[in-house]
Amino acid sequence: MSVPRTSLIISTYNWPEALKFCLLSVAKQRMLPDEVIIADDGSRSETRDLIEAMREIISVPVLHIWHEDLGFRKTEILNKAVRHSSGDYLIQVDGDVILHPYFIKDHVAASESGAFVRGTRARITPAKTAELLLSTNLNLHVFSKGVYNRLNALRLPLLKSLGERKEMKSRNVRGSNLAFWKADFIRVNGYNNDLQGWGHEDEELAARLINNSIVKKIIKLSAVQFHLHHDELQKQNEPFHSRVVKEVVSNNIKTCDNGYGRS
Repeated sequence: MSVPRTSLIISTYNWPEALKFCLLSVAKQRMLPDEVIIADDGSRSETRDLIEAMREIISVPVLHIWHEDLGFRKTEILNKAVRHSSGDYLIQVDGDVILHPYFIKDHVAASESGAFVRGTRARITPAKTAELLLSTNLNLHVFSKGVYNRLNALRLPLLKSLGERKEMKSRNVRGSNLAFWKADFIRVNGYNNDLQGWGHEDEELAARLINNSIVKKIIKLSAVQFHLHHDELQKQNEPFHSRVVKEVVSNNIKTCDNGYGRS
């Protein structure tokens, strides 16, 4: 299969220190995406200044898609980022993760027609996160001090098929390590802009993809990323989001009204 044109979409909000590490790890990819798109949910000028500086070390176009800070509107800014993308295959991460050097290459290898890909992430303790942010050390691996969920930090190319499976359930989908075909995303009208605030927007998107017979492909032992620690976000809208997901699943809803087409 020919290599698809890829766009890496990175969501961020007012944590330029973490975004710097994420972008440094992008610059070190063995296979670069064709473009990098920062989906910025209203960050202050420090983030804009960082992105300008990082363009000097990333040898593909870096787009900064920003909207005004009117609260947690991640679904809207992701839809806008996709609208500005030129890739056929979109790889989505959060701006608080450090990518393994083969992250993009692994995702491209896992891509297949009729499927979207859900990866996993290893986590970093608060102490290790604080230590990293005072350095420029990106050398993380499965045995690094301060890494937990260690199985998710294990990359074994020769055994990656053992970590792959498919299912038609939207559970445990997180936008921090997600990939899909742009055409499939448009088919379901993208993220649901009615989901404002934290919680389940990725799972709800996945449910509509699955309702359109697009299978969820789960990968482990490849596409490794390390998640920097941060305090949990407020979850006051989570019960409503959870109900929406259940309605999408039980009613076999295939698209949303207020989505990509409205962004």
